[in-house]
Amino acid sequence: MISPLAYVDPSAKLGKNVTVHPFAYIDKNVEIGDDNVIMPYASLMSGTRMGNGNTVYQGAVVAAVPQDFAYTGEDTLAIIGDHNVIRENSVIIRGTHPSHATKVGNNNFIMTGARLSHDVEVGNGCIIGNGSQVSGNCIIYDCAILTSNVLMQGNTRLGSYSLVQGGCRFIKDIPPYIVAAHEPIAFYSINTKVLEYTGISETVIKHIAQAYRILYKANTSQHDALVRIREQIPHGPEIENILQFVESSQLGIIH
Repeated sequence: MISPLAYVDPSAKLGKNVTVHPFAYIDKNVEIGDDNVIMPYASLMSGTRMGNGNTVYQGAVVAAVPQDFAYTGEDTLAIIGDHNVIRENSVIIRGTHPSHATKVGNNNFIMTGARLSHDVEVGNGCIIGNGSQVSGNCIIYDCAILTSNVLMQGNTRLGSYSLVQGGCRFIKDIPPYIVAAHEPIAFYSINTKVLEYTGISETVIKHIAQAYRILYKANTSQHDALVRIREQIPHGPEIENILQFVESSQLGIIH
């Protein structure tokens, strides 16, 4: 159902069973799939590519023009997957250049007033809390959580299954499976409750905890800590994920 009080550009492509409520705005160069719900006063701007089963709430903006001085007016994209919830007054900004879009995966919950800036990539099953701000070119991996009013500075990465407590800000990468807290931000603990909820075994959680004890508490260099992790901890996908994340960090990881 498309309300006659909504604006839908004639060139926009809408799938089956799409509901567009009164006073919603759907721009040109927009393509959305099936079973989406666009609430009143939500705006899908030029460059929106949206999958199936998403709900965009009142006042949210998808594919806003980049707030980046490098943007020259090119047609760029914000690519949204399936079954995402985009709550009131949140903003998703499209990519700065056609070569690199803003991307949001599947089953994410983007809460009220959150902002995803240009060229951000969000995996699957993530939560972006109320008022949290994600700056340009950041990467948020699967099942990560930003609680309320977090400031994620440009080019940083948030590892899978990690959680950042409310009001924190960070300018370095946060590795997977941890809770980050305090000001200045630092490693706080393993994200045990989330890991248990997702079915990771107690043994693997102990291995993760041991890896971070070596990385953060062993009073040695990061290189030597990674060598010790490889030598002392049984190998598995979670340990490999930690090693790869830390080794590939361009900005370094939080203290």
